[in-house]
Amino acid sequence: MRDQFIPRTVLVTGGAGFIGANFINYFLPANPGCRVINLDLLTYAGNLKNLTAVENHPAYRFVHGDIGDASLVGRLLVEERIEAVVNFAAESHVDRSISGPELFVRTNVLGTQVLLEESRRHWSTGTIEQFRYLQVSTDEVYGSLGANGFFTEETPLAANSPYSASKAGADLLVRAYHETYGFPALITRCSNNYGPYQFPEKLIPLMIHNVLTGRPLPVYGDGKNVRDWLHVKDHSQAIETVLKGGRPGQVYNIGGNNEWQNIAIVQLVCDLLDERLGRPVGESRKLVTFVADRPGHDRRYAIDAGKIHRELGWAPAYTFERGIAETIDWYLANQEWVAAVTSGAYREYYVRQYADR
Repeated sequence: MRDQFIPRTVLVTGGAGFIGANFINYFLPANPGCRVINLDLLTYAGNLKNLTAVENHPAYRFVHGDIGDASLVGRLLVEERIEAVVNFAAESHVDRSISGPELFVRTNVLGTQVLLEESRRHWSTGTIEQFRYLQVSTDEVYGSLGANGFFTEETPLAANSPYSASKAGADLLVRAYHETYGFPALITRCSNNYGPYQFPEKLIPLMIHNVLTGRPLPVYGDGKNVRDWLHVKDHSQAIETVLKGGRPGQVYNIGGNNEWQNIAIVQLVCDLLDERLGRPVGESRKLVTFVADRPGHDRRYAIDAGKIHRELGWAPAYTFERGIAETIDWYLANQEWVAAVTSGAYREYYVRQYADR
């Protein structure tokens, strides 16, 4: 077994967003000898309310800033003697990338390049004993699958949306920095995440929020697009596993072995909410509204996560039955959080996105 890489200081970018915050909330208590620096610009989906569990932790520091700010990134790397960078910072909603692709290129491609270059300079000085860079990516870079088969780490990149193209571009930059400079970088590509603190523009929290407020449940096309679902806590543990044990230069797919059609997910959420709210089961399904499909909507994603299991021993711990039940219960118990994050800006976006469909 390879020696474990145990960082003493980790720069987490985008750590106030859904996946980044869940990672910090998991990683910091699990690694008592490590200090975590969270760099986040706090755009609409970044929320410090996601991090109340660690905000007063002595080994945690929040910095408000942009990964595209080279001077800030470089200064943080040096003054905190950073030994690992985990990059969650990204614009991540496909619909928003279709209506405004420029921001996705600026953050996901150019921002990643700045972070890579400043990290490479920091690493190349030789003033730190060890270093790793981990790029958190998505299975969407692989494009769309037919009815059969799975994405592996060797599947060619075939991005079909501005979002996935920007993530693929970032992944290729990470690969190039490893191949060109020997920079110790890794890439993870995950399937669809769900769990607490997810911004309610994504499928599961959007459906929960709309059922609770009696609004239509917009489902694209025929609702039969298939996604593999991964609980965010399983994803957090997988990222830690790759950071500590993965081979630099490698890609690791992270999946939940859990494929569902979108319409089946929506119906399940409706029925579980009906049970909890004391309504006749099936009542909330009446809110389902099929809307015009979005351009370039990939039909099916499915992850082969065999490599991370074979090499590093990771496998998802959550069953979907447990995970979706816990997720619904979390949103029911945290409706004040939902009200706080669904600002006026979000409501305006929601109307623009679905009003004419």
